[in-house]
Amino acid sequence: MANDMIERGAGGGFLAGLAQKVAGREASKRVSGKTRPLSNFYLSQLIPAMLLVIIGVVTVWSASLTIAEARFSSHLIGIALGTVCAVLIWRYDTRALSGMTKVLLIAACVLMIMPYLPGLGYEAKGMTGWVQIPIIGFRFQPSEPSKLVVIFLMASACAQHNGKIETFADYCKLCGTLLLPLGLLVVTDLGTGLVVLFAGATIIICSGAPAKWVLPTIGLIIGAVALVIWSSMTDGMPDILKDYQLKRLLVFIDESVDPTGSGYNLAQAKIAVGSGGLLGKGIGNASQAGSGFLPEAHTDFVFALFAEQFGFVGSVVLLILFVWMILATLLLAVKMDNVFCKLVLVGCCGMWTFQVLENIGMCIGVMPITGIPLPFISFGSSSMVTQLTAVGIVQSIWRHRQKAA
Repeated sequence: MANDMIERGAGGGFLAGLAQKVAGREASKRVSGKTRPLSNFYLSQLIPAMLLVIIGVVTVWSASLTIAEARFSSHLIGIALGTVCAVLIWRYDTRALSGMTKVLLIAACVLMIMPYLPGLGYEAKGMTGWVQIPIIGFRFQPSEPSKLVVIFLMASACAQHNGKIETFADYCKLCGTLLLPLGLLVVTDLGTGLVVLFAGATIIICSGAPAKWVLPTIGLIIGAVALVIWSSMTDGMPDILKDYQLKRLLVFIDESVDPTGSGYNLAQAKIAVGSGGLLGKGIGNASQAGSGFLPEAHTDFVFALFAEQFGFVGSVVLLILFVWMILATLLLAVKMDNVFCKLVLVGCCGMWTFQVLENIGMCIGVMPITGIPLPFISFGSSSMVTQLTAVGIVQSIWRHRQKAA
């Protein structure tokens, strides 16, 4: 009897120990994501982003049928490179960049001046905003990755205030931190400069900057823009804006200012959007782009190309996907306890929101014409790599959200 009890006790202890080991292994698997492989992905944001990439593939492929510059193979290469970058940043804990304000500021400034470095700068479409790597001949726009660097920069700088900017001196310091790389960028790429300004300003505002400081700053920016336009239009005053930049701004007010240039582009974009009707003309049947009437149909005016093929219904679906992706990112930001991660997510939302509103808005005449691409849709490897990397940043923050800061 005693032996039976000893055996049962030993057996019971063995089974209890085995059960604990199994439970421990299952718990570790759940933590590592082995039993739930999708738990490491923030699907609420990843799904709409993937659908947008697919829509972009279809749109660029249709453009490649009639537009020689819309090289479909280059678009796929951009997606492949962007996917690699997204996976790498997904595996990396981006919180390691918190507190690296000086390093990020230097990196941002280096990217801005790269097009002016001897042997690197490359001019395309009248803009010296490209860099060509010697020997291999690889070209890219450093202004595109600079968007993400500035987002990290401003998130790092603002996170030091832990959600509350208490003194006006601190507020001015943060604005100065943003203005330094921004000033270097607008010289080569005004459109991307606006994206950086909006994303950086969004981070500063969400860092607890009081309205009594923010509103006068907005007024100063509006006044500075008006002064720049006036100076560029007045004889004897410095021409701060290039001729094509000035015409793009003026066409927003009066299309007849440049009827054969920016005014023509806007008119053709409106025709393309309107001719799509309710359901569109179908894939490959965009007559405005196919006949060569719509310029830059695969890049700047890609929404007009899309709307002509898929109509009002397709355009609404496209907007829903963008809203879905941005709101999912914003909801994740609200849930985050880490201030740095929260501000990085806010910056990504600001970048996507401004680019979507500006690109679509300029195609229908409610925003000035700029060279801002539509995320995931426009042709361009530099833009695609940057946008997919931004998706990877969101996924990285989700993946490392439960780890110790």
